[in-house]
Amino acid sequence: MTEPFADDFSAYESSPRSRGVALVLAVALGVFGGHRFYAGRTGSAVAMLCTLGGLGLWALYDMILIAGGDFIDGEGRRISKWDPTELDALPAGSNAELARMRQELDEMHERLDFAERLLSRPSSPEGDR
Repeated sequence: MTEPFADDFSAYESSPRSRGVALVLAVALGVFGGHRFYAGRTGSAVAMLCTLGGLGLWALYDMILIAGGDFIDGEGRRISKWDPTELDALPAGSNAELARMRQELDEMHERLDFAERLLSRPSSPEGDR
């Protein structure tokens, strides 16, 4: 018996393209299909260019899809990540440096939290002598 929810998540692979860049292109060049050229969908981009984005309706529809994270690129993957630089794409030295900086930031946060708790404590009348 096959399970209804298979472990094959390759169909849900997200695109390496940036959702933010696609949205900016859709707003700026939506009626000309700029975001579709960026996504690798040149056939529909040319059609969008010829119809001026379906007189704006097609462009508006694409803007909503991109903002919602449901726009598909040329390879059939969703453009869902806002940040185009993911940790996997960074060099190994950069990942180590980012991990060290996060650790330092966590330590600073703990110190600040401790200082805030210490300063918010009411002073005792005995300590005013």
